[in-house]
Amino acid sequence: MLRLYGSARSRAVRTLWMLGELGLTYDHKDYLPRAPETRTPEFRALNPNGRVPVIDDDGFVLSESMAINLYLAKKHKSPLYPSDPRNEALALQWSLWETDRLDRQIVNYVRHTTEFPEAERKKEVAEAAWKEVTASFDVLEAALAKAEWLAGPAFSVGDLNVAAALYRALAIDTKKWPRAQAWLHRCWERPAAKRARAMREGK
Repeated sequence: MLRLYGSARSRAVRTLWMLGELGLTYDHKDYLPRAPETRTPEFRALNPNGRVPVIDDDGFVLSESMAINLYLAKKHKSPLYPSDPRNEALALQWSLWETDRLDRQIVNYVRHTTEFPEAERKKEVAEAAWKEVTASFDVLEAALAKAEWLAGPAFSVGDLNVAAALYRALAIDTKKWPRAQAWLHRCWERPAAKRARAMREGK
């Protein structure tokens, strides 16, 4: 039995989306980041970093949401995992790019503009984050001007990994980047994405 540790209100939403795409049955441990459950010896034995998500796939333990999604798509021979080595490399490239260029940056921007109570928001953090977000969206826009999807001719794990990580971008003004905006909403309109989003938003 596949077991997923991690709340939909964490980066585990990316894996919940992938599990939905694959139609897999799994046991879900709804652990929030830094929850007491993540500090137990049992959980630290799975992930010494104490972070979610983590999967236990019949004894194979793996953390990091991007790696988990790539593994699951490839293991289950999903069409979402590119068969062409070049497109496979592009899926890896964009997944790694997002974690470096947009993941923490967009979180910081949204937290310090809308999510945090006003007294806890830091304007300088938001401004610095937004500068990086805009530069990265410029890159994404340019890529999507050349192709409809990031890693081949169809929606793939590369698109899923990046779009899932950009959940917070659904709530900000991205009209400056029409192709990226359309791509993001196209990804999140998929049935599995809608189900993962509903779990995150408690709907």
